[in-house]
Amino acid sequence: MTIDLSGKQAIVTGGARGIGAAVVRVLRAAGATVHVFDLPEVDVTRRESLAAAMARVPAPDIVIANAGVGIPEPPDVTAATPENWEKTIAVNLTGVFHTVQLAAEAMKPRRQGSIVITASTNSWDGEATLTAYNASKAGVLGIMRTAANELGRYGIRVNAVCPGLIRTPLTDWYFDHGDVLKPYFQHIALGRGGEPEEVAQAMVFLASDAASYITGTTLTVDGGQLTSKYSTWTDENAVFVKDHWEPKA
Repeated sequence: MTIDLSGKQAIVTGGARGIGAAVVRVLRAAGATVHVFDLPEVDVTRRESLAAAMARVPAPDIVIANAGVGIPEPPDVTAATPENWEKTIAVNLTGVFHTVQLAAEAMKPRRQGSIVITASTNSWDGEATLTAYNASKAGVLGIMRTAANELGRYGIRVNAVCPGLIRTPLTDWYFDHGDVLKPYFQHIALGRGGEPEEVAQAMVFLASDAASYITGTTLTVDGGQLTSKYSTWTDENAVFVKDHWEPKA
């Protein structure tokens, strides 16, 4: 299947690095004109900043609400700081609310459009050290489902992608430490982390007409992590090589 987005206008928040930059590359490769909204020029936590940026570009056919932060804290909810909570919620949750609302306002007159939100496997689980991040990513699924329900009458689709551990500048440290990856990847069916383009492909699919009857859903891109209850990979049946598990011959 070839996705052709020729003539489409797309906006990607947080599009300067990591998953966002990969989405920009894949959208452009499919023919879309892409507008990158990122700091310092555009701050999704400030509605007026985001609204001004949207006013400077053509009305979007596609909006990718990707801007986000994740700041680990000590593994004790009582140690989580109000400052981190407020910053994380401002970017990951309030920023998504502003993005979805402004995108919908721009799309409604033309009665078409696609919005894709970057959620997380942490939307579902309670990974230690990430109270604010987990809460924010659970919250964006509430925004997504409600917006999908309310905007369908205008021909606007709203979906989310839930990535697992993906190799980005923010996670490079983990990928450079096999002793950390080995136990983590034991619980991932594919035995490895993901690449930004693997998430981007899923997001661009949801944004495209190939997903024309899909709205209000989440597409999990985690190598099968959320399917695992017990270790898929063990030293008895596999070998860990640098940054991934391989089955024994």
